[in-house]
Amino acid sequence: MSSALAIAGVTAVLRDLLNDGLINHNVAGVVGTSVRVSVGPPDQVVPGNGNEASQLNLFLHQVTPNLGWRNEGLPSRDPSGRQRMSNPPLALDLHYLLSAYSSGDLHGEILLGYAMQLLHENPVLTRQAILTALSPSPAVGNTLPPALRALSDSGLENQIEQIKITPEYLNIEEMSKIWTATQSHLRPTAAYMASVVLIESTRPVRSPLPVLSRGPVDPVTHRDRGVQVIPDLLPPLPTIEEVTLAEGQPVARLGQTVNLSGHHLDGTGRTILLVNDRFEINLSIAALGTGGAALMQFIIPVAQAANFPVGVWHVGVSVLRPGEATPRESNRLAMTIAPEITGLPILVARDGVGTASFSINFRPVLRPGQQVALVLGQQEYSPQSFAAPVSTLSFVIPNAPVGNHLARLRVDGIDSPIIDRSATPPVFLNQRVNIT
Repeated sequence: MSSALAIAGVTAVLRDLLNDGLINHNVAGVVGTSVRVSVGPPDQVVPGNGNEASQLNLFLHQVTPNLGWRNEGLPSRDPSGRQRMSNPPLALDLHYLLSAYSSGDLHGEILLGYAMQLLHENPVLTRQAILTALSPSPAVGNTLPPALRALSDSGLENQIEQIKITPEYLNIEEMSKIWTATQSHLRPTAAYMASVVLIESTRPVRSPLPVLSRGPVDPVTHRDRGVQVIPDLLPPLPTIEEVTLAEGQPVARLGQTVNLSGHHLDGTGRTILLVNDRFEINLSIAALGTGGAALMQFIIPVAQAANFPVGVWHVGVSVLRPGEATPRESNRLAMTIAPEITGLPILVARDGVGTASFSINFRPVLRPGQQVALVLGQQEYSPQSFAAPVSTLSFVIPNAPVGNHLARLRVDGIDSPIIDRSATPPVFLNQRVNIT
């Protein structure tokens, strides 16, 4: 694969190809003046004094993704975004304008004709041509600018697919837009595409181990079992289909039972796997002894409140299935852990100027970087300054509204529950701050 220098490397190789071709065909003798090849934008080709020399200009006007290679390779990172899995190539097509400049009669047409013949006879940039153009002899290389010397490390000659040069058709409207955008006067021009340039990173990635066997090995034949056909619509693997929380709540709270419904959850060593991507937490909890093949239950212990911050968690299970030697892990489903205010209801008296001051206790512990606010009724209030981690917040509310307000603690947009969903019809919990 090539490095990020590959785009400039292709332009340099094409310029070298055109320059050598003009010399080999003695084009300077044909037009009666020296001829050069440039790679600048069209508005900088003609000097300010207006003296237009005979030259060819190769201008890279567009870079597009290559449709055949853009989906090649595995995703670069795992679902958490932390572990690099592979280095998929950045596949690009380079679009060039090849223009001829000259103040002499028919010189532009002659130059463009020779240039198009050269590209027609060299439709592929060979590896040797790339090496010759980008790795000149030491005597010449020492006098090159640093940018050109750096191109020798582009790796362009080693990429798996060779670069092909094909002509492109641009109609009058497209050509007019390009020349208008470059603020230049139209010259005899042909369009070409160089495809494909593969740019790939060299950063280290995760390499999985090879598979030793496909299932258990028969002790007599010494052959692995291979793929088994099981006449069932359900996969024979531990699978979680639903996360059901206590009292019909949409969020989980510490100290309450969480039910994981699914299939093939029976076995020994039943363990709950909990992952929080934001704080990079990976924990395991032993499942309760209740349930069976279709149910696994667990409780997040209140004593470990500091380890389970408010947020979205991925929950899965690990179980050693009957007749198997190694545990299996299930799929993962999302579960939200919400804050919970303790010690409510409370009575708060305003001072002489109408300011209410009080503190609330909650769990789990608030971590650095988490946003927190208290919602009384429909109004949100910010706490006094604090240094996380904390489990108590102080509030000072000027002109505090008098009344018995429902209280919700909002952490990173997740509210503490205030509705008793087990009742029919639902009612509000007694999570209130009474300001008098």
